[in-house]
Amino acid sequence: MTADAPTRDALGVAFREIEDGDVEQVVALWETCGLTRPWNDPRLDVADARSTPTSTVLVGLAGDRLVSSALAGYDGHRGWLYYVAVDPLAQGSGLGRATVAAAEDWLRGRGVRKVRLMVRYGNERVLGFYDALGYADSECAVLGRDL
Repeated sequence: MTADAPTRDALGVAFREIEDGDVEQVVALWETCGLTRPWNDPRLDVADARSTPTSTVLVGLAGDRLVSSALAGYDGHRGWLYYVAVDPLAQGSGLGRATVAAAEDWLRGRGVRKVRLMVRYGNERVLGFYDALGYADSECAVLGRDL
Protein backbone atom coordinates (compact mmCIF):
# COMPACT_ATOMS: atom_id res chain seq x y z
CA MET A 1 0.00 0.00 0.00
CA THR A 2 1.45 3.33 -1.02
CA ALA A 3 0.16 6.87 -1.16
CA ASP A 4 -0.33 6.31 -4.90
CA ALA A 5 -2.32 3.09 -4.59
CA PRO A 6 -5.10 3.26 -2.01
CA THR A 7 -7.06 0.11 -1.23
CA ARG A 8 -10.83 0.28 -0.83
CA ASP A 9 -12.71 -1.86 1.68
CA ALA A 10 -16.26 -3.22 1.53
CA LEU A 11 -17.56 -0.04 3.20
CA GLY A 12 -16.26 2.05 0.32
CA VAL A 13 -13.49 3.54 2.46
CA ALA A 14 -10.13 3.93 0.74
CA PHE A 15 -7.02 3.30 2.84
CA ARG A 16 -3.67 4.84 2.01
CA GLU A 17 -0.59 6.17 3.72
CA ILE A 18 -0.81 9.65 5.17
CA GLU A 19 0.14 12.65 3.03
CA ASP A 20 1.27 16.10 4.15
CA GLY A 21 -2.20 17.58 3.69
CA ASP A 22 -3.73 14.94 6.00
CA VAL A 23 -1.69 15.68 9.13
CA GLU A 24 -3.95 18.31 10.71
CA GLN A 25 -7.07 16.23 10.01
CA VAL A 26 -5.43 13.17 11.58
CA VAL A 27 -4.40 15.13 14.67
CA ALA A 28 -7.94 16.53 14.95
CA LEU A 29 -9.37 12.99 14.69
CA TRP A 30 -7.01 11.75 17.41
CA GLU A 31 -8.03 14.66 19.63
CA THR A 32 -11.73 14.03 18.98
CA CYS A 33 -11.26 10.37 19.89
CA GLY A 34 -9.38 11.23 23.09
CA LEU A 35 -6.12 9.58 21.98
CA THR A 36 -3.72 12.48 22.50
CA ARG A 37 -1.92 13.28 25.71
CA PRO A 38 -0.27 16.58 26.73
CA TRP A 39 3.15 14.94 27.01
CA ASN A 40 3.06 13.50 23.45
CA ASP A 41 3.15 15.85 20.48
CA PRO A 42 0.91 14.11 17.93
CA ARG A 43 2.50 15.98 15.00
CA LEU A 44 5.91 14.71 16.11
CA ASP A 45 4.47 11.17 16.38
CA VAL A 46 3.26 11.47 12.77
CA ALA A 47 6.62 12.84 11.63
CA ASP A 48 8.51 10.08 13.43
CA ALA A 49 6.30 7.39 11.89
CA ARG A 50 6.83 8.85 8.42
CA SER A 51 10.60 9.13 8.85
CA THR A 52 11.31 5.41 8.56
CA PRO A 53 10.20 2.64 6.19
CA THR A 54 9.27 0.44 9.17
CA SER A 55 6.31 2.58 10.21
CA THR A 56 3.50 4.63 8.75
CA VAL A 57 0.20 6.29 9.48
CA LEU A 58 -2.66 4.90 7.43
CA VAL A 59 -5.77 6.96 6.82
CA GLY A 60 -9.24 5.87 5.82
CA LEU A 61 -11.10 8.15 3.42
CA ALA A 62 -14.81 8.17 2.67
CA GLY A 63 -14.74 10.26 -0.48
CA ASP A 64 -12.60 13.23 0.49
CA ARG A 65 -13.45 12.96 4.21
CA LEU A 66 -10.82 11.47 6.55
CA VAL A 67 -12.72 9.05 8.79
CA SER A 68 -10.10 6.79 10.38
CA SER A 69 -6.42 6.26 11.05
CA ALA A 70 -3.91 3.83 12.49
CA LEU A 71 -0.20 4.22 13.11
CA ALA A 72 1.56 0.93 12.35
CA GLY A 73 5.17 0.12 13.03
CA TYR A 74 7.61 -2.77 13.18
CA ASP A 75 10.31 -2.91 15.84
CA GLY A 76 12.22 -5.84 14.34
CA HIS A 77 10.44 -8.43 16.48
CA ARG A 78 6.75 -7.59 16.26
CA GLY A 79 4.38 -5.06 14.80
CA TRP A 80 2.62 -2.45 16.87
CA LEU A 81 -0.57 -0.45 16.35
CA TYR A 82 -1.10 2.99 17.82
CA TYR A 83 -3.65 5.77 17.37
CA VAL A 84 -6.38 3.51 15.97
CA ALA A 85 -9.12 6.10 15.54
CA VAL A 86 -12.54 6.18 13.90
CA ASP A 87 -14.69 9.27 13.48
CA PRO A 88 -17.32 9.03 16.26
CA LEU A 89 -20.09 9.37 13.65
CA ALA A 90 -18.81 6.19 11.95
CA GLN A 91 -18.14 4.11 15.06
CA GLY A 92 -20.11 0.86 15.11
CA SER A 93 -20.18 0.67 11.30
CA GLY A 94 -17.34 -1.83 10.87
CA LEU A 95 -14.87 0.92 10.00
CA GLY A 96 -12.72 0.19 13.06
CA ARG A 97 -12.42 -3.45 12.02
CA ALA A 98 -11.51 -2.36 8.47
CA THR A 99 -8.93 0.13 9.76
CA VAL A 100 -7.23 -2.50 11.93
CA ALA A 101 -7.29 -4.93 8.99
CA ALA A 102 -5.64 -2.34 6.73
CA ALA A 103 -2.90 -1.76 9.33
CA GLU A 104 -2.40 -5.50 9.79
CA ASP A 105 -2.15 -5.89 5.99
CA TRP A 106 0.50 -3.15 5.87
CA LEU A 107 2.50 -4.98 8.55
CA ARG A 108 1.96 -8.40 6.93
CA GLY A 109 3.25 -6.97 3.66
CA ARG A 110 6.54 -6.26 5.43
CA GLY A 111 6.89 -9.80 6.77
CA VAL A 112 5.59 -9.08 10.27
CA ARG A 113 4.17 -12.20 11.95
CA LYS A 114 2.90 -10.80 15.28
CA VAL A 115 1.12 -7.60 16.15
CA ARG A 116 0.50 -5.96 19.50
CA LEU A 117 -1.24 -2.85 20.75
CA MET A 118 -1.63 -1.10 24.06
CA VAL A 119 -4.86 0.15 25.60
CA ARG A 120 -4.46 2.92 28.15
CA TYR A 121 -6.11 2.63 31.53
CA GLY A 122 -9.31 4.62 31.31
CA ASN A 123 -10.02 3.43 27.76
CA GLU A 124 -11.20 -0.05 28.71
CA ARG A 125 -14.40 0.38 26.67
CA VAL A 126 -12.43 -0.62 23.56
CA LEU A 127 -11.32 -3.96 25.01
CA GLY A 128 -14.46 -5.70 23.73
CA PHE A 129 -13.78 -4.35 20.24
CA TYR A 130 -10.24 -5.71 20.22
CA ASP A 131 -11.36 -9.01 21.78
CA ALA A 132 -13.81 -9.46 18.88
CA LEU A 133 -10.87 -8.99 16.48
CA GLY A 134 -8.89 -11.75 18.21
CA TYR A 135 -6.60 -9.57 20.33
CA ALA A 136 -5.96 -10.90 23.83
CA ASP A 137 -3.98 -9.95 26.90
CA SER A 138 -0.37 -10.93 26.16
CA GLU A 139 0.28 -11.49 29.86
CA CYS A 140 3.04 -8.93 30.12
CA ALA A 141 3.43 -5.53 31.66
CA VAL A 142 4.54 -2.68 29.44
CA LEU A 143 7.04 -0.51 31.25
CA GLY A 144 8.39 2.78 30.00
CA ARG A 145 10.73 5.64 30.65
CA ASP A 146 11.30 8.94 28.90
CA LEU A 147 14.79 9.52 27.57
